[in-house]
Amino acid sequence: MSKASITDCEDCVEPAEAFSVIGNETRLSILEALWRTPERPVRFSRLHDAVGMRDSAQFNYHLQQLLGQFVVQTDDGYDLRYAGEKVVRALLAGEFTEDPYWDPFEIDGTCVSCGTTLVAEYANENISIECPDCGHAHGEYPFPPGGLKDRTKEEVMQAFDERVRHLHCLAADGVCPECAGRMESEIERGGDCCIGLDLRVEHTCQQCGHSLCSAFGLLLLDQSDAVTFHRDHGIDLNDTPYWDLPWCVSDHSNEVVSEDPWEVVVSVTLDDETLQVTFDESLDATRVQRQRER
Repeated sequence: MSKASITDCEDCVEPAEAFSVIGNETRLSILEALWRTPERPVRFSRLHDAVGMRDSAQFNYHLQQLLGQFVVQTDDGYDLRYAGEKVVRALLAGEFTEDPYWDPFEIDGTCVSCGTTLVAEYANENISIECPDCGHAHGEYPFPPGGLKDRTKEEVMQAFDERVRHLHCLAADGVCPECAGRMESEIERGGDCCIGLDLRVEHTCQQCGHSLCSAFGLLLLDQSDAVTFHRDHGIDLNDTPYWDLPWCVSDHSNEVVSEDPWEVVVSVTLDDETLQVTFDESLDATRVQRQRER
C-alpha cells in the first residue's frame, strides 16, 4: 500500500503553517474557551472575557489567526470548526502532552492457555494484556492517556474493553477509527503477529496507514447469532471482557475450510451445544449452525 503524504493535498493548508497557528498559548486558550462554552456561537466580548486577555487588539489578532481552519465566524459570533475541536480533545486526552506508564498489574481474567491470572501494562499509549507465566498475548491496543484520569485500574480496563470493541467494529465495517478513511481488511496466516496468532484479520487504513490486528473471533462480538447463542446459555457478551472469551484471543476455535477463496469457520461450545459461524473472505457471515451433542 502506498500511503498518502502529509504534503500531497494541493488545496489544503500547509501542515507546518497549521501547526504554527496553534503553537501559541493565547490561541489555544481561545480554542479551549470556545470548546467549554455550552452555547455557541460566542460573541466577541464574551469570548474575550472568557480568555481573560486585557489587550483587546492583541486578542483580536490571535482570534483572526485561527479563522478559517480552526474557527468560523458567523453573524452570531464565533464557533469551532472540526479541526479546532480535534485540537482541544487531543490535548485534553493527553495525546501530545502526556506519556504515562503503569507497571504490570493483575486484572480480572485468566489466561486461555494455562489459567494463570492475567496482567495488563500501560506503555506508549497502549494497553497490553498477557499471561505472566506462559506469555500468551491477549491483545495490545491504543488507549489515550486521558482515559486513565479519574478512573481506578478496574474502570480503566472496563473502558479499554469497550474501546477495543468499538475500534474493531469500525475497522471491520471499513471505517478507520483514527481518520475515518477507507479501511481494508485481509485474512492473514503465518508470519509475525503482535498477538501471536497464526490466523488473524489485518485491518489497514488506505489513507493514514493506521492498522489493527485481530483474532478472527472478534467478529462474533456483535454478530447477532453469537449474541443470542450466548444469551441462551446465560452469558451477556456485552458484560464479558473480550479477554475472557477464548475465541477473541486465540485461533484455536478456527477451522480454515478454504484459502482460495477464504472460508473460515469459528466454533464456540457452551454446555452441550456448539455454534458454528462461517465467514467468507469479505468477513461476512455466510452460514450459521447450532448443534447439540447427542
